[in-house]
Amino acid sequence: MTIEWYESVGIRERLKRTVSFLNISVMILSVMLIFSEYRFGWGEQVLGRFLAAINQTRPEKGAVWELGRDTLTAHETVSQLIDRKSDTKAFAHRADSFSGIVHHLLPGEWVTLDKSHFKDLYRTLPLTHARQILEPARLIWLLNGDVTDRIFCEGLKNGIKIYFINTGNRVIHQIELTQDALTAITEKKYLKPGTLEAFDEFSGRIYPVNRFFDAVFKLPAEMIPDLLPDTDLLLDQEGVISRVGIWNEAEDGFIRLGFEFRHQTGVRVLFVNAREWTVWQLGLILKGAHS
Repeated sequence: MTIEWYESVGIRERLKRTVSFLNISVMILSVMLIFSEYRFGWGEQVLGRFLAAINQTRPEKGAVWELGRDTLTAHETVSQLIDRKSDTKAFAHRADSFSGIVHHLLPGEWVTLDKSHFKDLYRTLPLTHARQILEPARLIWLLNGDVTDRIFCEGLKNGIKIYFINTGNRVIHQIELTQDALTAITEKKYLKPGTLEAFDEFSGRIYPVNRFFDAVFKLPAEMIPDLLPDTDLLLDQEGVISRVGIWNEAEDGFIRLGFEFRHQTGVRVLFVNAREWTVWQLGLILKGAHS
């Protein structure tokens, strides 16, 4: 007798249907799939390969999100650069020395300097050092009238470079200031403790102060400023000058002079750079070529 689907069945019939071969097979297969997924993670791998295969045809929502984030980052970077440029310009205009600009201006950054501001910065340097950077006469010419239209200052890795630009946008003069040179001026490294004998370069060319100045006053009056360009630097020192030494090498058209000062606090040597050709004339007098 055939039992229709809508007819009620007994417990034996229900149990028979439940433990049928088909049901048992499906249950075992399901358990094996679940166990293997937990054990080997094949599902994630298959899904990953599938998504990678159809990546070109899917909407790039992730790329759009990345683009938006990059755009936001770019806006923030530009804003920071603008703020940095504004801060650098303001700081440069407030700086009271070239060293201050060097410390704040990063390599590749540019700022403009007013003529009057540059002149003030230049005059903070001891004259003996300022003349090595830029002759006062040339500076007077550069800052006079319409010779220079604007002054650009560029940050370098170890200093700054300054450009004097005319109305035709041409560089008519440029100077470079290194951090080491400016630090030496700031920290007064041209003033060393000890006597002249402590420096081998003065060996054989050390003279008593009276003999040195006797020779100086035999030079033409117009030559003396080239020999002693920064008298204020000498007058500012405490103590008396006992001896003067002449360096045995020239550098960039200058020869170093060493003035030995004696004071109750000790002995120290002040270094001053003098014009090479003037020192050569002085040397002739000291050696007795002129009397």
